[in-house]
Amino acid sequence: MKKQVLILLGLICPGVYAQLPVDLSGYQKKSGTSVVSQGSNLVVSWPAKGNETAKLVLNLDQDKPLFSSIQLSRQGKFTEIARALDPVFVLTIGKRDLISQNGWNIFFDKTNKLPHKSYAVNLTKRTASVKTIGTRTVVRLSEMKAATFNGALELTVYAGSPLINVAAVMATEVDSTAILYDAGLVTKQPVWKTLAWSDTDNQMQSMVADLNQPNKAQAVKYRTIIGATSSGSLAVFPAPHQYFYPLDEAYNLDFTWYGTNYRSLVPAFGIGIRQDLMGDRRWVPWVNAPPKTQQRLNFFCLLSTDTPTRALDEVKQFTHNDKYPVVPGYKTMSSHFHNEHTMNTVLAGKPVPEVPNFVKVFKNSGVNIVHLAEFHGPGHPKGPDDQRLLELKTLFSECKRLSDSDFLLLPGEEPNNFFGGHWLDFFPKPVYWIMSRKPEIPFVMDDPTYGKVYRIADKNDMLNLLEAENGLAWTAHARTKGSTGFPDQYKNEDFYKSDHFFGAAWKNIPADLSEPRLSRRVLDLMDDIANWGLKKHVIAESDIFSMEPENETYAHLNVNYLQLPKLPEYSQGWQPILDVMKQGKFFVTTGEIMLPSFTVNGKGAGETLILPAEGKATIALNMNWTFPLTFAEIISGDGKQVYRERIDLTQTRPFGKQAFKWTTNLKNRTWVRVEVWDAAVNGAFTQQVWLTQ
Repeated sequence: MKKQVLILLGLICPGVYAQLPVDLSGYQKKSGTSVVSQGSNLVVSWPAKGNETAKLVLNLDQDKPLFSSIQLSRQGKFTEIARALDPVFVLTIGKRDLISQNGWNIFFDKTNKLPHKSYAVNLTKRTASVKTIGTRTVVRLSEMKAATFNGALELTVYAGSPLINVAAVMATEVDSTAILYDAGLVTKQPVWKTLAWSDTDNQMQSMVADLNQPNKAQAVKYRTIIGATSSGSLAVFPAPHQYFYPLDEAYNLDFTWYGTNYRSLVPAFGIGIRQDLMGDRRWVPWVNAPPKTQQRLNFFCLLSTDTPTRALDEVKQFTHNDKYPVVPGYKTMSSHFHNEHTMNTVLAGKPVPEVPNFVKVFKNSGVNIVHLAEFHGPGHPKGPDDQRLLELKTLFSECKRLSDSDFLLLPGEEPNNFFGGHWLDFFPKPVYWIMSRKPEIPFVMDDPTYGKVYRIADKNDMLNLLEAENGLAWTAHARTKGSTGFPDQYKNEDFYKSDHFFGAAWKNIPADLSEPRLSRRVLDLMDDIANWGLKKHVIAESDIFSMEPENETYAHLNVNYLQLPKLPEYSQGWQPILDVMKQGKFFVTTGEIMLPSFTVNGKGAGETLILPAEGKATIALNMNWTFPLTFAEIISGDGKQVYRERIDLTQTRPFGKQAFKWTTNLKNRTWVRVEVWDAAVNGAFTQQVWLTQ
């Protein structure tokens, strides 16, 4: 009998000891979320939207699919959306050039042509923990491994939404590393009845799911692919801006995939998101992965008990249908576009469309004001005079023709002469000027055909032109690309100290998935300039070359919300736009977070505040958002040092609107501004309020 008991214990104990312990010490039962350990399963339930409840049944057995069941309630009854799924990641590891240019801020890198290799990331279920962070619940499983990268899987659910974030959080010790990743959900069972997506013409497409379907990269609109069952839909999509590394073009590079044996690394059938290793075949910098940084290789899932069309509609709400929403009292402006409509279409003798595609794209994206950067390669900026002046006249004519009461197409160039590095110009009306002048030729002459024509010989002439025509200039892609080393190298020049040198422009270069914000490069510069004692500003820029309806434009766009009650008429000039920019009366956003009101002790962005002796300040900020927020940061400086005060916003739920007030001490500070970032690393930031004591 004793022998039989020992044998029985021997049979039982391996199963007992194999059961994965779950550390619940960081879990708090709040926000309606429930986490229960049931044998080898971990059941996570949370309030979705309305009266709905979402549920994840996670199987912690190493040999079983992680997502045992994914459910969503409907009219009080749970419906299984999907089952027997595993998250999957493919990590491509390449080499970053940190020597030839500007270290981690490099853009002109062709990582795709350097040695690289792709790996399927392996998950071994060794430990599990649950942590409550505001209204979020994070399940962490380790370990995940691919080559020199190690880390853990993090599953995050958000109270108030049927939204899940799936992330492989991994780091390497190896220096000079650049990466890309593909990700998704796979199964060995016939889970999906159909797969669906919106094509680039904005039409829904679907196909029968077949476990034998060879893998295929699929171009989609809204970056989303959907698996559907008879009970509902599960949408898979990336962070709308963070996932996309910077390129010169916003081509749609087939950013989703489906099928079996994906890239010969993932044997099972799946759906997911992907990046093209070759990019746009120009400069392909991939994503930075500095040593020991926690890279978040992540994607989102949205659950729905409805059709794929309705599920996609819910996904689209997070980006306002990829359109910048109307905010009363503001107009949207985007800058730095090399469409080259003048040279490549009009003066090339090609048919000129009544409304070119790029104009349609801007209008459909909710952009009111477009500041161009024409003649960046094509054209004759230094003459001959007749060609240069004809090119400018054609540009001005087309801008006027294509502008209307709700849309302004405004001329601008990226001259890249005289000052150093790359920079943009912006005049409040059409200005004729030529980027060369012989000593015997005067600075300005009256031309019988074109009127006043300026000729520029050097930086002094250029500053004189900006002053004469009340124009603005600013550093394009500061501290990277052709502006590596700028504006730092000319910060003491008279032209830079002038009120006509506006500041710099912001874009997500470089990409780094460990950062909680986008483009720290320019945000740090913004603070440096303020500490230099210069009252300058930073606008958003896109710096892309073509705008076609099928492009993945939204991922590469960002805008400035200018405090303008209405658009000026093109024929009357657009001085009010430059005035608002110069005054700093605007905020920058990727589109998901709006900051319609920002004051410090009642003073708005661009204004000067006299602080009380004790330095007490109340920051008032009105916000509305789509993805749940992560944090706000009050950033200030004293002329030498930058100070950061982080405000935790993880208590927020998706699709919120709130007025915040924070009290802080700004004694001895000379400026202050605010940034806000969300769960998908979308963001918005104000311009500075200037401070005196």
